This record gives sequence, structure tokens and C-alpha cells, in this order.
Amino acid sequence: MSYPKVSMRPIAARPFSNGFNLDTLSRLTSGQLLQCPSCQHSDSRVLESRAADSGRSVRRRRECLQCEHRFTTYERVESVPITVLKRNGNREIFSRSKLLHGLMRACEKTGLETQRLELVIDDLEVLLQQRNQREVSSQEIGDLVLEQLGDLSEVAYVRFASVYGKFRGVSDFISTLDKLRQRSSLKRQLAGIG
Repeated sequence: MSYPKVSMRPIAARPFSNGFNLDTLSRLTSGQLLQCPSCQHSDSRVLESRAADSGRSVRRRRECLQCEHRFTTYERVESVPITVLKRNGNREIFSRSKLLHGLMRACEKTGLETQRLELVIDDLEVLLQQRNQREVSSQEIGDLVLEQLGDLSEVAYVRFASVYGKFRGVSDFISTLDKLRQRSSLKRQLAGIG
């Protein structure tokens, strides 16, 4: 069985957005070459391809045609970076890891697994990428996260809201708990109608 030669341009190995470390992250580009990590030869053949990261990337097992070293590459569509407008007026690139860290802190000892929190962030990233705007306020990101946390854990909801909302006292907690109670009541009413 013969396998096609593929020319690819290497992109520096870096962690995938979901935290996995990849052997090589690459993208198909005509005329540019992917080098073997062992001998740096630029010709390889694809042994196997399959979807990875819930269909958002393609995992390929390759074999160098010179030294026969086998290695893995991942191909993923590059997305346009989202800029976050902070409360103080500063702008920064959306950081998945920063948001995940905040969610993990809010969800400590709630029983929510990190994988579930990563799915929350995946959904948020997809939502933000589908918009025409490339700039989003930190307030809007916080609201979108709270919307999902309300379905997962009331404790995590209040914890995240207290940090993201910069609570100053007990009245802020009471106001948030009232909103959460109204939200739960509305959901129960809607569930009873269906």
C-alpha cells in the first residue's frame, strides 16, 4: 500500500488550547515542508488520519521517508483571536487558560470535573468565534459563563459571580442569590409547562 507524500509547514510545538501537549502542531500549506522531529528530513507519508479534539482537529500518524521515524501531527483551523476589553479600559487577547483557572477556583470542592469546565470554555469560544465582532467585554464573558454555571452548580455560580462581580459586601451576595433563585424558579415553571 502506498501513502501520499505531504508537504507541510511546521508550527512550533505548543500546548493545544485544551491543555494537551502535542508532538507537533502543523497546518497544510502548499510548497512548505514539515520536518521529521528526528532527522529534520522534509518528506513523510501519512500512515493514519483520524478526527481529534471532538472533530476540531485532525490527528495524523506519519513516517519519515528517510529515517522511518514515526511521529504525530495535529492539524487545526486557525481562528481569529478575540480581544477582551477589560473594565479598566485595557485590551488583551482572550486567554482560555486564565478563564479555566478562574472557573477551577470557583468550582473547587463542588464535584465538577475539569473536563466539564473545559467544555464550558469550548462552548464560549465557539460562540465568540461565530460573532462578527472580534472584541468582547469582560463583563459579557462573565455573563456568558454565569449562564452556563447556573445549570452546573449553584455554589460555583455564586463563587464565580463574587469574584467577577467584585462583591463588596453581603448585599451583593443576597442580590446574586435572589437572581439565582428567580432563575431556578423560572426553569422549574418552564419544565412544568413542557
